[in-house]
Amino acid sequence: MNAAVFLRRGATVAAVAALVLAGATACTTEAPTDPWAVDGLPDAALDVMNQDRYEHATWSIAVHDLETGEVLIDLGADRMVEPGSFAKSYSAGAAWLEWGPDHTITTPVKRTGEVTAGVLAGDLVLVGMGDLTMGGRTKDDGGVDFTNLDHNDANFLPGSTLTPQDPLSGLNELAAQVKASGIDSVVGDVVVDDRLFTGTLGGQAVTPTVINQNLVDVMVQPTEPGEPAGTTLTPAVSPWTVTSTVETVEAGGTTDITIDESSHDGEVVLSGTIAADSEPQLKVYAFDDPATFARTAFIEALGRADVAVAADPLATNPGTELAERAEVDTMPTVAELESLPLAEEVTYVMKISYNRGAQTLVCRLAVERGDSECDAGMPIAGEIWKDAGLDVTGAALIDGSGLEGNYVTPANALQIQTLMAQRPDAERWKATLPVLGVDGSLAMVGADGPAAGKVFAKTGTLLNWDAFNQRFRLATKTLGGVMETASGRDLAFTIIVTQGFFDDLDGILDANDDVGAVTAIIQQAF
Repeated sequence: MNAAVFLRRGATVAAVAALVLAGATACTTEAPTDPWAVDGLPDAALDVMNQDRYEHATWSIAVHDLETGEVLIDLGADRMVEPGSFAKSYSAGAAWLEWGPDHTITTPVKRTGEVTAGVLAGDLVLVGMGDLTMGGRTKDDGGVDFTNLDHNDANFLPGSTLTPQDPLSGLNELAAQVKASGIDSVVGDVVVDDRLFTGTLGGQAVTPTVINQNLVDVMVQPTEPGEPAGTTLTPAVSPWTVTSTVETVEAGGTTDITIDESSHDGEVVLSGTIAADSEPQLKVYAFDDPATFARTAFIEALGRADVAVAADPLATNPGTELAERAEVDTMPTVAELESLPLAEEVTYVMKISYNRGAQTLVCRLAVERGDSECDAGMPIAGEIWKDAGLDVTGAALIDGSGLEGNYVTPANALQIQTLMAQRPDAERWKATLPVLGVDGSLAMVGADGPAAGKVFAKTGTLLNWDAFNQRFRLATKTLGGVMETASGRDLAFTIIVTQGFFDDLDGILDANDDVGAVTAIIQQAF
């Protein structure tokens, strides 16, 4: 019998371990000296794993030494489990292997017709290329900016905030270049060419044109008790408005704000309450027509650059009127926007766990190999990893973001980190991962502990509602990456717990802390 244990805590973690160890020694004359131990796993970690909330949970752990390859912990490492957003390591990693961390893409603006005395007797065509940030998250030093609780999670996690950059910066830069090219007015139309690839993720379109992550942000500010709350819309693009019935209540009162189902493109509808002493609360709406949003935003940017456009800025994007894509590619270019390097895009995807960003990288892989269907990118990612030496049969993936339906073995997840750690650009890859107690999705985990700043790992979470018992079911909580141990060793690791149960959402944050605590205990033990 394999001494690795697939832990399902019906009695206790230790009890199951004892049964397996007993079976493993049935053909020998020697009994294990410690029937409660799991090879390599400190007892303190078992204390965390044996909490009541994990009574029906399964823990799987794989740890090995990056220098020697020595297996330090193997606890159900070969069993398939759902990794949640850790799957982004596979999609972002495939893009990294394919192009390298310095790779960039260029978003062009093309023109039809001729320019005479500053007048374009034709159209401007903004060609979407899958740039994840379009200049809207670029810091002064050229790196990508993010917040530890990013706006992508604003409707689920309180405390989400915005970066200070203007999400329309890239469009403003393109508009300025159009003006500098000698175009003062456009007689024809402005069109967004959104045909580079097509795909969906979780019921939402994954598109080649991405402005503000295809979200509108609404910041809700408290006023005086009994008065309507204040709201600020970002980015401010016509015809978008906010309809809010959010009321400010007394200090210490309930803050509970929702985006109503009646919201639709052009209007965000909010309801609820906000306490007078509350911090501003961020909510987001994912719009349904990114191409039309980008078209209006670009026409408004052209106006700010003193380029007049005759076409209706609020019309639906006339993408069906475009020439064939090959013909568009040959048209004169009047403006170009270079993306951030791939290392910065991957940093954004990994630090904040940006689902559609990860899937966009899969789409770009498909396009690289001549296919416009995003689904074609997943087998391509598999081929890339296989060529890199990964045992791809240890993973069964359906998307690049980590929604339900993806499965990996902890050992396979560990192998990914091992392969990346062997590359010349290993430190740059490691820098894209959230850091325990420092930033991204691990900023608040173990911040005061001795392992803070020593663990670099991708998180993963899948959460469901147990209507039968009116509680939350933690389908998956994952942490996988690399660590620098207390003794100076470099380890790769994966920790996955499935099927924990919690009374409220705060319990899910506790699960994040628990997996972080197990990681920190291992980091200190080796």
